[in-house]
Amino acid sequence: MTINESPTLQQQVEQFLYDEAALLDDWKLNEWLDLFTEDARYVVPTTDLPEADPNLDLVFINDDISRLRARVTRLLSQHSHREHPLSRTRRFISNVRLAESESRELTVFANILVYRFRSGEGAPYVGSIKYVLRKDGQDLKIAFRRATLDLEDLAWHGAVSIIF
Repeated sequence: MTINESPTLQQQVEQFLYDEAALLDDWKLNEWLDLFTEDARYVVPTTDLPEADPNLDLVFINDDISRLRARVTRLLSQHSHREHPLSRTRRFISNVRLAESESRELTVFANILVYRFRSGEGAPYVGSIKYVLRKDGQDLKIAFRRATLDLEDLAWHGAVSIIF
């Protein structure tokens, strides 16, 4: 059996998503930021309005790259009391689907399950993520990331201080 040494676009995208998940689980948030374009947007809608438009509706997160950098700085500082000590997380990415898009951009959909453990408690965060990935030479960069939680509320989770 011959192994194809050049990965397909599907395999490249899946590896990119797995690498992103590993950076987040390992709390390598500065390296995670390097995956984003300078004009990137990151959105997490509220659980009661998963289809929310961040320009019109209240959402949990609606960050450009500057706000995302500030969020990471705060999460990694001693000022983020919800994350000191840091939560332990484990992300599972599945059902990665690619959609047609412009030549430099690729729309990607995936399901995600994040387990968060902190202070003797564990909580699952289940949802989906939509990406717009932009080709940057041989690399991919995140131009848009929208993480939608399937949970009806966060009452028993307490907070979304982790980056979903």
